[in-house]
Amino acid sequence: LTLPQFVQLMDNFVGEDISLPTVKRLTAFIKREYKQTEEEKVKQREKIHHISHVAQRKQLLEALFEKWDSKACGSLDLEEVIAVLSTFKGHMGKEALMKAKEQLFSRYPQLSKVGKLSPKAFQTFVELIASIFTDNEDETIDNLVRFLTTNVEQSHTKSLQSSARRKWLQDIQKAAETSRTSMEPVYKAVIKALSQDMEAHGDKKKISAYIALLEENQLSPEKGEVLLRYVACTADDAPHILNQVLHRDMKGVSFAAIDQGKPIYVPRVEHHGNIHFWNSDCPEEEKKGSFLVLPLYDAHWRVFGILGLDTLWDQCHKSIFLTHEITFYEGVCHAFSKAYHHVCMQENVLQVAVTALDWLYPRTPSIHTVTTYLVEPGTDKNYALCKVITTDNTGQKEIHRSPVVLLREENLLRDYLFKCTDSSEVTLTSIYGEHHIAVPLHDLSRQTLAIFDISIGQHKKLPPQEQKDLQKMLKMVQAACSEILQRSLEEREPTQVLEAERVANVRHAGILFHRFMLQELRECV
Repeated sequence: LTLPQFVQLMDNFVGEDISLPTVKRLTAFIKREYKQTEEEKVKQREKIHHISHVAQRKQLLEALFEKWDSKACGSLDLEEVIAVLSTFKGHMGKEALMKAKEQLFSRYPQLSKVGKLSPKAFQTFVELIASIFTDNEDETIDNLVRFLTTNVEQSHTKSLQSSARRKWLQDIQKAAETSRTSMEPVYKAVIKALSQDMEAHGDKKKISAYIALLEENQLSPEKGEVLLRYVACTADDAPHILNQVLHRDMKGVSFAAIDQGKPIYVPRVEHHGNIHFWNSDCPEEEKKGSFLVLPLYDAHWRVFGILGLDTLWDQCHKSIFLTHEITFYEGVCHAFSKAYHHVCMQENVLQVAVTALDWLYPRTPSIHTVTTYLVEPGTDKNYALCKVITTDNTGQKEIHRSPVVLLREENLLRDYLFKCTDSSEVTLTSIYGEHHIAVPLHDLSRQTLAIFDISIGQHKKLPPQEQKDLQKMLKMVQAACSEILQRSLEEREPTQVLEAERVANVRHAGILFHRFMLQELRECV
């Protein structure tokens, strides 16, 4: 138990009405009776050492990845990494490298096609190489890191890391974490990052930028199973591009970039012959400039859309995209993908919550209201709680499209919600005679992702059957949320159990809640 968890456990145990002398007697009793055996102490030390060691290794390899990724593109070229690693420990190193490469492709099948290493895949690759050597694995990783650091510094002496570019990429992720399930701040952060980079490092070229996402083509499948819908673009292009739809049978190279999984660059669009121009008012003689389209990948290296850029608005007509610019745009794609899927994850968690609350309300009439909060990250304890759903005991729900934001210092009566977030444990309290149960939803590292604030009015506790149904609901919601979070990991493909999950046009995460309910029912029968 961490300190906040221990305090919360004791607080729940003693309740609200206990006297100070009783608390002191309980404290003295615990101090007197709690004893650790020598074996428990050793195990605890080993566990702490292991956790610290894993965290340090992760931090070390992340720093190495960032040093190598000096152009902030968010991934490393696999062949370039292999070329450097092939000189480590001579012939024996090459054998270990080939075995590790086979194991890496087995774990990440898409890598053999795309040839790019994400930070997680890079860490896995280094650990696989180290595990194949007969030497001490930790010592081998240390040697590998030193070796790679030296070689990377030699390889990139002329390539300076741009702190401004990294800051702009971080702003995209920050926009996702504070967007409260809206994609608009993320789109704006992407367009802003591209514009700022062009201003600072792109010879002040005037660019157009746009994001298009793949959708199932339900209205006209004869034009192709999927279509591209343009969801964001630079302000000047909005009248011509925003919400437009590109089909496979239309002019353009975007679907070729999707099918090939590689960027397509057209230096002179006037000589290409297969470029789709959205602005029909633009005279033919002015349709000059460069065009670049980059595929957007999810964590499993599957394409889900495109990022496009062109210089058609640039009157100089000398504007081409340079290599360092294209590399940075790949980093923007990577940052956008992370941000996009973070927002999708939050939306899915809320869909699960809505489905669970629909299941709960007819079974628990003693519950007055359930308020759902998302935790918005901040530095240390300076996070915010965003009220996103309020449900009463008739099942009526209010979805807060503009969420109410709670800050700790401004909401002393809601301090129990912040205690729940800090400890990631159930918290009980009473406010003006109204009893509340605050229940956290955990992420995969047991940090608080969201909170259910359950008001049971004047009742100090729920009737047994209602308590049982509430516990079942909370258990299934946590299982569904963990599944959603697992799906975002590179190591694991989605697990599908119900037929509804296999249907392409069903993307409602609430199905997961019913799936876990059904699985538990099957186990009980």
